[in-house]
Formats: sequence, C-alpha cells, structure tokens
Amino acid sequence: MSRTVYQYQPINETPDVAIGIALPLNKSAAKRNVDTHYASGSLSAGSVFAQTFTTDDQAISNLKNLLLTRKGERIMQPNFGTNIYNSLFEANTDTLLDTLKSSLRDDINFWLPYIVVNDIEAIRTDHRIDLRLHFRTSENGANLVINILASENDLVTSDATIGV
Repeated sequence: MSRTVYQYQPINETPDVAIGIALPLNKSAAKRNVDTHYASGSLSAGSVFAQTFTTDDQAISNLKNLLLTRKGERIMQPNFGTNIYNSLFEANTDTLLDTLKSSLRDDINFWLPYIVVNDIEAIRTDHRIDLRLHFRTSENGANLVINILASENDLVTSDATIGV
C-alpha cells in the first residue's frame, strides 16, 4: 500500500514582486545592513521594511501580527489579537493554560483560517508564560513552530522554524 505524496507550492507567480511586509518591523530590508541609514538609492530600492515574496512568508508574518496584538489594542477592530498578555495577570489556576490555549485556537481560526494549528504547548512560571505553537500554513504545508515568550515587560515571538 503506497502513500500519496503531497507537495505544496506557495503562490509565487512573480518572485520579484513583494506581497507584504515581514514582521517584526525592526528587521532591515533585503541586502541592507542594520546600521545603514535609510537614504534614497540604497541597495533595496528605497524600501525601509523587509518584504515578503511568498504566501507562506506572509502567512507567518500575519500570524506574528495576530499573536503580538492585544485584544482591544486595534482601533475599529477591538476583537483582533490575543489574550496572551492579559493571561499573565490572571490567577495561576489549573485551568488558566487550557483557557489560553483554547482562546488562541479560536482567535487563529477566526482571523487566519488558512493556518492549521497542530498543537500548543504552554508552561507557566511566576511571572512568565512560554508558548510553543505548532502549525502549518496550509493543509499540505510543512510543520512549523513559533515560540512565544510573554513576561510582564515584553511579548516576544521567534522566527518560524521547521518542527517535528
């Protein structure tokens, strides 16, 4: 009995045309040193922010945007975002992490239905929540992982890496 092999080809009909902006916004644009001043005629054709050229890269950037946004932070879209940061200040009960994971799944399914969440691992310490989000950007896409570190001072996401 053989298994069907699926190959996912992200939309990239014109590889030289950007389709979005990569997050975080403090990344330097392509072929530019971080310390370089943004002047006209720079190597990246004057772009200030790093751009995405495939739908997979843009989907990951959209996911980071959702994860880093607090609910109620965005004007005219008070339900956009997650409750990760707010969970830091909730009582440390047995159900806190389960509630947070369920909320994350619901938010991702609502705002980014093209992202398939495989698993969410969560660890709570006194003043920090560490999350490990296992996902795919499509049904046939590669398994990816983003680490989210939430503390009382900061909310940080890692770049997506290939996971198991």
